[in-house]
Amino acid sequence: MALQSSFCAHRNFEERKRLVKKSLHNPEDFNEIVQRISGLKQNSLRKWGKMDVCQMMRHCSYVLLIPQRKLQLTPINILFRWIGIVTKLEMQIFNNGIPRNMPTFQKLIVNFECDFNSEKANLLKTLEDYKVTFKTGNLPLQHVLFGQMKEKDWGFLEYKHLDHHLKQFST
Repeated sequence: MALQSSFCAHRNFEERKRLVKKSLHNPEDFNEIVQRISGLKQNSLRKWGKMDVCQMMRHCSYVLLIPQRKLQLTPINILFRWIGIVTKLEMQIFNNGIPRNMPTFQKLIVNFECDFNSEKANLLKTLEDYKVTFKTGNLPLQHVLFGQMKEKDWGFLEYKHLDHHLKQFST
């Protein structure tokens, strides 16, 4: 009986953990991401993909510039936009992660050498700038791929993106 009760408690904890939707707008989740970025090392090895850790940090900085309106993505055709909207909804309903090796916008591809320490400092600063954009109510109402966006959508999707890439490098 104790074993069954322990198993149920573990299962319930795992299920609750899966159902919690983390967000960059939650201070605890934001600090978790900062700590994980801070833990990256220059020699952190990737589990998948083509980018090294430095390139990944630059890519993540680029993505955080979009809701700050400091980087604009090229408009896409209606089919890809529909796929993006459905993907956003599916991620929100099922709280899934981002699949590995997904294609991205050309502007967000980083395939050149960069400086690890500069990129880490820049990503942490860009993350802080994102927080200011959120706190001042200046997040955009639209995304080129995901369509209509609310504050909660930005916080959730930006967290998911950073989490995806930090898992790529074991943090």
